[in-house]
Order: sequence, then structure tokens, then C-alpha cells
Amino acid sequence: MRFGFTIKPDMPVERIVALTHQAEAAGFQYGWIFDSHVLWLEPYPLLTLMASNTKNMRLGTCVTNPATRDITVTASLFATLNLISGGRMQLGIGRGDSSRRVLGKKPVGAGDLERAVKAFRELTAGHEIDYEGQATRLSWAKGSPPVWIAGYGPKVLDLAGRVADGVILQFADPDLIAWCLGFVKKGAEEAGRDWRKIEVMAAAPVWVSDDLKVARERVRWFPALVSNHVVDLISRYKPEELPPALTSFVRNRGGYDYQHHCEVESSNANFVSDDVVDRFCLVGRAEAHREKLRKLAGVGVTQFNVYLMCGEEEDTLEIYKKEVLPAFR
Repeated sequence: MRFGFTIKPDMPVERIVALTHQAEAAGFQYGWIFDSHVLWLEPYPLLTLMASNTKNMRLGTCVTNPATRDITVTASLFATLNLISGGRMQLGIGRGDSSRRVLGKKPVGAGDLERAVKAFRELTAGHEIDYEGQATRLSWAKGSPPVWIAGYGPKVLDLAGRVADGVILQFADPDLIAWCLGFVKKGAEEAGRDWRKIEVMAAAPVWVSDDLKVARERVRWFPALVSNHVVDLISRYKPEELPPALTSFVRNRGGYDYQHHCEVESSNANFVSDDVVDRFCLVGRAEAHREKLRKLAGVGVTQFNVYLMCGEEEDTLEIYKKEVLPAFR
């Protein structure tokens, strides 16, 4: 299993660079950053700095979407960053959540996402496409970055199986990941692809501590984040099409304030139970983290992505360097 980390860009730029440098030295192979340009800092200048201050780490968005920026802009950004980084870029893309909803807009449809991925690949490879009736080409671009598609629902997971290099699953529940991968496998098989060649990322926050009460409070915001996607799924699928383990926890959910998105001790998370925290996140002693990571690997996870936004980020990287990563080398 490989390891990555994700930064929420709400901290000083110098600290983002320092954390990235520390993570690479600790053995993390992937560095990701949230893309929600209204709530937090714009990710692309930060990715430029992250690329300039690392040697081998692969870098990307976790995640962007096809609507916040025109796909020709996203393609140009990644093609440029690929030149800066020596070909280390990775596109993480989905339907859009906070970056869309904070503007009063809905996530895009699966069809729009698929068309965007196709256009991105062609443009970043330097190929010409028909863009709204206009022949369009980034003549200087070469080497299309791998594409990771984020999703929870059957349609997007099927899409990931058909066209993606990797799939992003934002929780650390082995049973739910196994359910998700059923749709990824189905999509891959229908497209004549070997699903075993598709990378699988589980992304979630972690907190290493003997005190479970403290640990749970540091990460309780994360299932609340997931609940936004679950509520969207419930509006589009029949109850029998979704697993109760995914949908039942939102029954007592109230409103959601995106101004406190991904925030420790946010009131957004008041409805989240300890059981859901334990299923979706990694908490407790280091051995508990290693044990759960082995279970995730057992259901097909190839990369675990630490959502590094619970406080004391430097300490978390150091603990994982010493007590977790060595068990997976």
C-alpha cells in the first residue's frame, strides 16, 4: 500500500510547503490538496510550490470538478504543472461539492464528468478536440496525467471503472469500500478493462491516541462531510439501491454550514455517532491504525490518503513515519 496526504489550504503558504516537504521525507508518495476556491486558498499556485519543493512526490487535486473552471483551463493548468514537476501530476476529479454548493450550484452530472475526463486526456496529450464546435489543441502539452475519479454512487463508480486510472473513496470503511468496488469492477469489465489495474484510494482523517474520546472529536467532522454526498445520493437512488451502512447515519442530520466545512469541533458534526466515526476514520493507538489499514488493503485499497487537517499535522506525519508506514514497505 502507498500513502498520500491531503491538505486543506486554509493555513499559511509557508506551512503548506513545509508539511509537503516533511511528508515526502517521511515516506509519503502522494501529496493532494482540496479545491474549493471560495472557502480556501486557490490550489494551483500552491501545487506549483509543492512541486518545486519536492523531488519524487506525485501531486494533484483531491478533488476538482468540471464546472468551477472550464476544462480547457484545468487541462492547461495540469499540462503546465506536469512540465514544472517533471511529469508528477495526478488529476483528482469528481462532480463537485463545497466548491459548487457554496456558490448555490449543484454538482455536475455523471455525463458531464465523463466528457470532461475525455477532453482533459486529449488536451493534456496535445491532441486536438472539438470544443463547442471549435477545433482546440494545447500544442505544447504532452504526457497526460493519470485521472482519479471520486464518487460514492453506482453511476460515478461505474464510470470510474470504465475510464479512470484510479478511484477516490472518501471513507475508511472496508465493507463500504468493497460495495463501491463492485460497481468499479462492473464498469471495468463492461469496458473490457482489467479492474485490477485501477488504483483504489481510501481517503480519511486519522488521529493516533490512547484516548478514543479525544481522537473521535478530532475527526468527527469527516462523516459530516461525507453526509453531503450521501444526502445527494438518497435524492437520486431508491433506498434498496444503497447500503444502509452508508445512508442510515444521516437520518438525524440537520443543515450544513459550508463556512465551517472540514472544521474540527464544527456543529455540522453534532449528529455523527461514535460508531460512524470509528467506521469512516482511523482512530486509537498506532496498532489499531495498522490493523485497519491491513483490512483496507485486503479489500483492494492501493493508497491510503491521510486527510491532514485535524490539528497537530506535523506530529501526525511524524507518528505515521515511525509507527505506521514501516509496516507497509
